[in-house]
Amino acid sequence: QVQLVESGGGLVQAGGSLRLSCAASGRTFSNHVMGWFRQAPGKEREFVATIDWSGANTYYADSVNGRFTVSRDNANKTVYQKMNSLKPEDRAVYYCAARNFGIVLTPQGYPYWGQGTQVTVSS
Repeated sequence: QVQLVESGGGLVQAGGSLRLSCAASGRTFSNHVMGWFRQAPGKEREFVATIDWSGANTYYADSVNGRFTVSRDNANKTVYQKMNSLKPEDRAVYYCAARNFGIVLTPQGYPYWGQGTQVTVSS
C-alpha cells in the first residue's frame, strides 16, 4: 500500500504563506494522482487541489484558486502545496491523498491518506 506523511503546517498570520509537503513511500508514486483536502472544525472534509501523475494537469477549489499552487517531484516521491495570501478561513487540518489514476475531486475517490497537518491562520 501507499504511505503518505504530511508536514509543513503551523501558525501563520493572515496574508502569510506556508508550504506543505507530502512524502510518499513505495516505487509507484509516479503512477498516482495526488490530492490535497482540508477539514475545518465542525465541517466536512473538502477538496483543495489535485495534480495528475505528470504534473501537467492541476485543479483547484474556487476558494483557493490563485493563492495555492500544487506541484510534485516524482524523483523524490513528494508532492507540495504552496499556500499564499492565507486567510483565517483557511484554518483546517490539511490532508494529502493518493489514487491510482484519474482526476477525482471528492475525498471518497482517494483510498490512501496521510495523517494530516494543522494549518492555523491568525488575524
